[in-house]
Amino acid sequence: MHAPLHRWRFLLALALLTCSSTVAIAADPKAPLEELLLWPDGAPGAIGSEPADKPALLVQLPPKDKANGTAVVVCPGGGYGHLAMGHEGYEIADWLNGQGIAAFILKYRIAPRYHHPAPLQDAQRALRTVRANAAKWHVDPNRIGIWGFSAGGHLASTAGTHFNVGDSQATDTIDRMSCRPDFLILGYPVITMSDPFTHAGSRRNLLGDKPDPKLVEEFSNEKQVTDKTPPTFLFHTTADTAVPAENSAMFYLALRKAKVPAELHIYEPGKHGVGLASKDDVLANWPDRLAAWLKGRGLLEKR
Repeated sequence: MHAPLHRWRFLLALALLTCSSTVAIAADPKAPLEELLLWPDGAPGAIGSEPADKPALLVQLPPKDKANGTAVVVCPGGGYGHLAMGHEGYEIADWLNGQGIAAFILKYRIAPRYHHPAPLQDAQRALRTVRANAAKWHVDPNRIGIWGFSAGGHLASTAGTHFNVGDSQATDTIDRMSCRPDFLILGYPVITMSDPFTHAGSRRNLLGDKPDPKLVEEFSNEKQVTDKTPPTFLFHTTADTAVPAENSAMFYLALRKAKVPAELHIYEPGKHGVGLASKDDVLANWPDRLAAWLKGRGLLEKR
């Protein structure tokens, strides 16, 4: 008389196991992105051979039928002491792909292991690498931008104010490429290294406890804007107490003075580090403003 009960328990356990397996499959994380070392033979100034010593690009391309030829190097924030790879990296790559844009998340070197000039070397190498491989990734070498958040915004703005055309005599074909980005996207960026509006942690991690005043001046990027600085989109919030909105405002005013096309959106509410802010009723539309800006500059048109 107990056999039917045992059979019922067996079938129930089997059903639960099947359901569990289905859930596990559905919950699997996204497949790892292609990781491309920026310097396969070792980065300049590398102090070891650990993953932290090997700056890299994570390559995420849009579907071929949607790709428009624009590319963006993505610099997650983290105060130059860690990398916020989720909401300022992977989520940004997904958004860019949704616009038909190829995304390249930059894993740049950070403190305490690395300070200036390593992050800038990595960002410049990333831009050169995407440009050198434009044909392979089906992107336009003249439509390569850089997007950074917080300290990653400082790195992106540094790339937009400290660049060169490349070394035409270099044996490395990547080093022959220009590292000037064609446009900048800056989300609540650290811009200045000067008091009172700098983010002290970012300055310390990048330039040290007692930085040379010349370096503070050189990497206060509002002071480095010229008419060659790329067109820029900026997003910030007044309520940001970590990185004051004055950072974005100063950079915008410098761009305006240099007659560089720029668009600035400062929302009143919103803490620091909101990313795309998709769940915020007020801030959730800021990526729409960015998409409109990209479209207005012809960066969403297929090439």
